[in-house]
Amino acid sequence: MSSTPRVVIIGAGIVGANLADELTARGWDRVTVVDQGPLPLTGGSTSHAPGLVFQTNGSKTMTELASYTVEKFTGIDVDGAWCFNQVGGLEVATTPERLADLHRKQGWATSWGVDAQVVDAEECVRLHPLVDRDRVLGGLHIPSDGLAKASRAVVALARRAEARGARFQGSTRVTGIEQAGGRVTGVRTPDGVIPADLVVSCAGFWGVEVGAMVGMDVPLLPLAHQFVWTGQVPDLVGRNTELTEASLPILRHQDQDLYYRERVDRLGIGSYAHRPMPVDLRELPQGDGVRESSMPSMLPFTEEDFAAQWEESQLLLPSLRASKIDSGFNGVFSFTPDGGPLIGESRDVAGFWIAEAVWVTHSAGVGRAVAQLLVDGRSEIDLHGCDVHRFEDVQLAPEYVSETSQQNFVEIYDVLHPLQPRLSPRDLRVSPFHTRQRELGAVFLEGGGWERPHWYEANAHLVDELPAEWVPPERDAWAGQFWSPIAAAEAWKTRTAVALYDMTPLKRLEVSGPGALALLQRLTTGEMDKSVGAVTYALALDEAGGVRSDLTVARLGEQLFQVGANGPLDHDLLLREAPDDGSVQVRDVTGGTCCIGLWGPRARDLVQRVSADDFTNGGLKYFRAKRARIGGVPVTAMRLSYVGELGWEIYTSADNGQRLWDVLWRAGQDLGVIAAGRAAFNSLRLEKGYRAWGHDMTTEHDPYEAGLGFAVRKQKQGYVGQEALAGRSDDTVSRRLSCLTIDDGRSVVLGHEPVYVDGRPAGYVTSAAFGHTVGRPIAYAWLPASATVGTTVEIEYFGTRIPATVAAEPLVDPEMTRIRG
Repeated sequence: MSSTPRVVIIGAGIVGANLADELTARGWDRVTVVDQGPLPLTGGSTSHAPGLVFQTNGSKTMTELASYTVEKFTGIDVDGAWCFNQVGGLEVATTPERLADLHRKQGWATSWGVDAQVVDAEECVRLHPLVDRDRVLGGLHIPSDGLAKASRAVVALARRAEARGARFQGSTRVTGIEQAGGRVTGVRTPDGVIPADLVVSCAGFWGVEVGAMVGMDVPLLPLAHQFVWTGQVPDLVGRNTELTEASLPILRHQDQDLYYRERVDRLGIGSYAHRPMPVDLRELPQGDGVRESSMPSMLPFTEEDFAAQWEESQLLLPSLRASKIDSGFNGVFSFTPDGGPLIGESRDVAGFWIAEAVWVTHSAGVGRAVAQLLVDGRSEIDLHGCDVHRFEDVQLAPEYVSETSQQNFVEIYDVLHPLQPRLSPRDLRVSPFHTRQRELGAVFLEGGGWERPHWYEANAHLVDELPAEWVPPERDAWAGQFWSPIAAAEAWKTRTAVALYDMTPLKRLEVSGPGALALLQRLTTGEMDKSVGAVTYALALDEAGGVRSDLTVARLGEQLFQVGANGPLDHDLLLREAPDDGSVQVRDVTGGTCCIGLWGPRARDLVQRVSADDFTNGGLKYFRAKRARIGGVPVTAMRLSYVGELGWEIYTSADNGQRLWDVLWRAGQDLGVIAAGRAAFNSLRLEKGYRAWGHDMTTEHDPYEAGLGFAVRKQKQGYVGQEALAGRSDDTVSRRLSCLTIDDGRSVVLGHEPVYVDGRPAGYVTSAAFGHTVGRPIAYAWLPASATVGTTVEIEYFGTRIPATVAAEPLVDPEMTRIRG
């Protein structure tokens, strides 16, 4: 009898079929796939998916998931009929802004290992003769993109999984999830309970309902998306057979929110240009009502919403003027608040997993990743941007999910700047300093629902006072968006006087109880059994030694720790790993507290004016914490500095926040105190070589590659990832996160650009900023370890190669005299 777990997959579409295939390929043979619809066309999004697989994405993870889909589908067929037709992909530009964006996308493709070229208008027409030469300025051609025949791929995958022992069961509606002792035990259907050790919901736009069966929030919104088939297109007659179906590249006309695919002598046209159309699942057929003639995912076509796009299509593809729309429908797809998939296990019901909001493009990659999570405990591809627990609680509200998901639909083909904030909803989370920040003319961007000042207009006058060596160069139009020279002035004042930074949005977790020390010892690379008042920078690793997070842990009591974390995923990790015996309590205290980063060479002068406590070096050493009073406000002060200057992170309760700000502000006026924002902050932290988890390193990197080997305590035993690090060191790495300075002193890149060594793509930029202290742009990038200090490289920025040099880090104060002063 097999000893592998009993797995029930809910949903027999492209995601469920891929997962069943991947699990059975790993030897798990007790896999049951159920779907409320008939097999193989169950009525979900897979049944009507147009199947365009464009791999390139600003996210390395999403690109790699798509590339695996291409690789896998190219190797399967159904009785000789293809599941992937590698006709290539072509994105055309009809505006200069779009053409520039295609150069940026070509850079992404190069960074993530996908062959892509920006081609001129003539080449666009050669590749796709239906395109009007006079309408396009150029295009992005990716030869390995193509068409996935999703419904056929499901058949191929199901056959293969069934041959290894899996069972597919259609026309079976799930009515509940059985559980006992906090674990799933089965899936309830009208025909009885299917026993299960693991349940994975791959239910697509039904995922919200399935998640609700175990009390799990699934932040997903079903939206309708228009698709039509034309009648016969004269210029396509004779090009294709029923078997080949298509030979021209799949085509995107993103300036008009349109895409196109062939089917023999007709064209399929998809549009995102219409109004968002949320779908009420209660109005869709379910259970016995699902059949091929009444698919829940195919709603009636609303012709009026497509009229303008038909006109635009005829302009780009003049051949369509001799054709007409033959049929159309509004197909239902899943959208999320940030556009990413939803992957992960329920926090409350062990063994219940989801893999939702996954499109055909990424389906095989997600299937493999989830199989690796279940079988091996980790995915080889970093999934933090796909983890269902990545959202803050405020982002799980149905109103938030609905508004942001609809906005993602509207913006799906827009040219978006990496710093571009959402316009709504805003002011969801504000720090206690918000009123003062507004009075100072803060320019807010948004993250995790928080309003975050990026610079303050009140500091504009300081730009005229900048010493010549601090005056920043003019930026190009792209790098100049969501930036101001005021950031240079704020960095200057931080380095020469003193500044207040709002650190409130950074996640703070309280870990307490008799088991708190043991938990943190097990989960981190640092020594946590230190005296009360000790602060430790440490890493949380996975079993393979990949960096799950970096944490700053302060021991505030024998059984009380404050953990400075990166976000909700760290909270989720601690909650999951805490013992069940109640010996550890984990609380997110972020919203009830606030934090000012008080930094600069005059920081001690300022704080000693308003506190009777000892803030001297002897009174509060570097990486120590203590409770104190500042202007009568009870605080916890930690001698830390993320900008590389003398100072403290000063914490207090939210009700005391504005008072604390006011005390420090008034006392520091003659010392030149300013409020400073995240634009200056990011510049200063890169000058000090401080890493940002999720940008500079992830689970795909180990501490030594990331330049964080110092955070691994050599003598420590028994922590997660320790065995995997055996034999690794700074000397054994084959790649390294490296500091680059840009040779021309003015070109600012923004991240994800490819880096060339000896003329060949060799890595990519993670974080970048203008270094105001050093007077030149900085970029951190993953490069081969052979690219040592002094190596000349090139960064490709919008199609132009920019020379840069690998530099020794940190660029500022390598002796740490300023921060320890």
